[in-house]
Amino acid sequence: MKPIQNSSYEVFFDNSLQSLHQLLAKKKYSKVFILTDEMTGQYCLPVLQEKLPELTDFDLIEVPNGEENKTIDFCIGIWQMLLEFEADRNAVLINLGGGVVTDMGGFAASTFKRGIDFIQIPTTLLSQVDASVGGKTGVDLNEVKNIIGTFAQPQAVIIAPDFLKTLDHRQLVSGFAEVIKHGIIADADFFNEVVQLEDVNNISEAQIYRSVEIKNKVVIADPFEKGLRKTLNFGHSIGHAIESWSLKNDRNPLLHGEAIALGMICEAYLAHEIIGLSQKDLEIITSTFLKFFGKYSIRTGIEQELLEIMKNDKKNISGKINFSLPDQLGNCRFDIFISESQIKDSFNFYRDL
Repeated sequence: MKPIQNSSYEVFFDNSLQSLHQLLAKKKYSKVFILTDEMTGQYCLPVLQEKLPELTDFDLIEVPNGEENKTIDFCIGIWQMLLEFEADRNAVLINLGGGVVTDMGGFAASTFKRGIDFIQIPTTLLSQVDASVGGKTGVDLNEVKNIIGTFAQPQAVIIAPDFLKTLDHRQLVSGFAEVIKHGIIADADFFNEVVQLEDVNNISEAQIYRSVEIKNKVVIADPFEKGLRKTLNFGHSIGHAIESWSLKNDRNPLLHGEAIALGMICEAYLAHEIIGLSQKDLEIITSTFLKFFGKYSIRTGIEQELLEIMKNDKKNISGKINFSLPDQLGNCRFDIFISESQIKDSFNFYRDL
């Protein structure tokens, strides 16, 4: 498949990883660093080394896996390792991992010595179709997701679908939420295609490619999220709050995609109530996410806590909670402000399903 062209870099679909070899040979970096978490260090780094046996001269930095570790404290650890190994401004950081690694690694690279090059090699479906594309980097603060970060472009994104074979089923399904979202907000035909899958393991490289293509088109049109790019936040206003609450309170916290799937059900309800999403489309969206993700129990009595988390969201304007909502399958509107009582109604809609 031909590379997808962003404004300043390319997204390669390349199981051989030869695009990485060619990029490193062309750039002649002074030092090469590879950032992994504990899981990708164990399962994905050996795959990379098998595909590129010539890549022997690098320093490895490893962080603990899990969203709870995507914090400034672990960024400090990355910066300290870069200092210890004498990284100069001609060094490169290769981020080999899921969204935590690509988000935090991109942020660490974009701020170290006012910015060194970085390359994203996303290894989860979620990071391939979402986190690694678009030039957003970030870490969480006080359970508020991605509140500290930069807009910084990688030298390249290299997507090797073979890495998906290293995932457990739950992680794979989590990433599928963002694939479905891209169909809801921008391409009804694509939505109708991917929701026919009986097993997410059967997702094709062409479907991953199309999902990335949709996001990339939006990002090119609005790189700094002043307008159209806000549509990518569908499901995230409520979903991020649920994810943050679950991370803090649940013994087995929701994964990002699981929380966003819940958020998209609640927000589709709001779209139906407020901007005219049809009852049919609401039912299709709801049944789709219940089919793939099942149902989470939103505890009674936590509504105000969820709203307080939502009030800290970086997308808000003048203290108003900001939503992006579809008015039909394949089209999404943004900058829609919803009252707290309506948001609480959406929680009850979900509970009653």
